[in-house]
Amino acid sequence: MDFTYLILIGGIALFSWLVSSKLKSKFAYYSKVHLRNGMSGAEIAEKMLADNGIRDVKVISTPGRLTDHYNPMDKTVNLSEEVYNQRNAAAAAVAAHEVGHAVQHAQAYSWLTMRSKMVPMVNVSSNMSQWLIMGGLILGFASKTSIGFYIAVAGLALMAIATAFSFITLPVEYDASNRALAWLKNKNMLSQEEYAGAEDSLKWAARTYVVAALGALASLLYWAFRILGSRD
Repeated sequence: MDFTYLILIGGIALFSWLVSSKLKSKFAYYSKVHLRNGMSGAEIAEKMLADNGIRDVKVISTPGRLTDHYNPMDKTVNLSEEVYNQRNAAAAAVAAHEVGHAVQHAQAYSWLTMRSKMVPMVNVSSNMSQWLIMGGLILGFASKTSIGFYIAVAGLALMAIATAFSFITLPVEYDASNRALAWLKNKNMLSQEEYAGAEDSLKWAARTYVVAALGALASLLYWAFRILGSRD
């Protein structure tokens, strides 16, 4: 089981690296496809918000690379410095995608609502699950009692919550990209070449979430077999 798990995790890690590398190369390439309309990522975001009738969300710049996100708590579209200021297909794609989340929030998109409600639980489960699992297995082996098993199962349950969160994230991210691309196309914001670049960028960005979800599922199954197997 351990050897099979190592092969599986190794394969997922390799796939994750390949997807991440491809994503970076795609964004680097499409960052050179300058927009004919001359709009920056920030201006794209502000226009998409306005076109969707959203007046209470601010577009702000945040430090770092690939730090773009929408914060539903303070209703801000946070764009990395490059995306905020640059005027290219990659910046347009990211900016529109993050506004897609703001539109989801404004329309009470069910998957986003579910995901947001899970955030506090995931913050706890992500930090505690591994400790409970390892501690429970060690305690069970050392004491030969059932208490260690139940502690490990509690950790497994917390890990299951984090895994479910990873899969719930998938429709949220894909829907945000679909909203972004539909708006970019319907409003004729981009030329055909620019739109193709934005679409390709978001496609590869979405695949990083797929890899993360598969990795989380693989870890959950591995520990489930280890814990439940220790009961035999």
